[in-house]
Amino acid sequence: MIESLGEANTAAIFGLIGGVLLGLAARLGRFCTLGAIEDLFYGGNDLRLRMWGVAIGVAVIGSFGLSAVGHFDMTQTIYVGLETTLIASAVGGLVFGYGMALAGNCGYGALARLGGGDLRNFVIVLVMGIASYATISGPLAYARVWLFPTKVAESPSNIPSALSDASGISASTIGMAIGVTILLFTIAPARIRQSPATIFWGAVVGLAIVSGWAGTSYLAAVGFDQTPVESHTFSAPLGDAIFWWMTASGQTMNFAIGSVSGVWLGAFAGSLIKGHFRWEACEDPRELRRQIIGAGLMGVGAVVAMGCSIGQGLSAASTLAWNAPVTMAAILIGAAVGLRHLIAGFQPAD
Repeated sequence: MIESLGEANTAAIFGLIGGVLLGLAARLGRFCTLGAIEDLFYGGNDLRLRMWGVAIGVAVIGSFGLSAVGHFDMTQTIYVGLETTLIASAVGGLVFGYGMALAGNCGYGALARLGGGDLRNFVIVLVMGIASYATISGPLAYARVWLFPTKVAESPSNIPSALSDASGISASTIGMAIGVTILLFTIAPARIRQSPATIFWGAVVGLAIVSGWAGTSYLAAVGFDQTPVESHTFSAPLGDAIFWWMTASGQTMNFAIGSVSGVWLGAFAGSLIKGHFRWEACEDPRELRRQIIGAGLMGVGAVVAMGCSIGQGLSAASTLAWNAPVTMAAILIGAAVGLRHLIAGFQPAD
């Protein structure tokens, strides 16, 4: 496949496959970050939050299983290969979570809803992608680098490696044990086991993350283009996809573009299967303004935290990186504050 398609296109196909699974999970399984938070805080229902737990457990088991057989070197990822910056994780997570509440979606959720015909989320995708690039290499990059510098870690920056150093047990074994523990804890309540859709779609999401690591690790090992080892995230990849659509004749495909395209395609297919596809547009200027501000905050926050709710909450979490739980706790707090403001009638000032 590599010989006929090239490494860049092959990477895009790997991203596309996992992205389609994520898009289907969003539309058919109702897998959603903000939705899970809303259900927990305002509906007293933790079912979708436990779907996240299943996804994380499966992703951790799969990722460390790949590592155990020598197919995945976690130190090649930004989550384990760079020094942990917990302040950046906390600040970026808070900003992202608050922006997510204002926008009514994260980048992944916006793509999924766009696939169902909701044009309001097209604005979120555009603004978040542009804000991400402005923070990575645009005018905001100077402040980001000065406030939150990063450098290569001297040792793997994840929990199993630290426990391995202390116990002598291999990091892969520890990681898989943690993954099994997360999975068993998540499905322990009988009501969860009585909801096979929750377990199934959570597992699908976890496997989508693992497929990203497996595909890009394979290309990094056998290819010559120095393909980065990565899995799904939806902050900077939105900018990558926008840039490619504008300059495709002079650019190459990559995993991120395939991933973004896959989520949209999977969500589109899922909306047709469910009969939920319908065109929707924003009718309230105040809502549009809130979505633009929220999307901008998400783009900045995700880059500072080195990942969005999917990038940190699943991809980073699958490697048990130190910054993943800190970022997700900050996203949870930021979203809770944002939702509280919205429920209390908060509106951005005129």
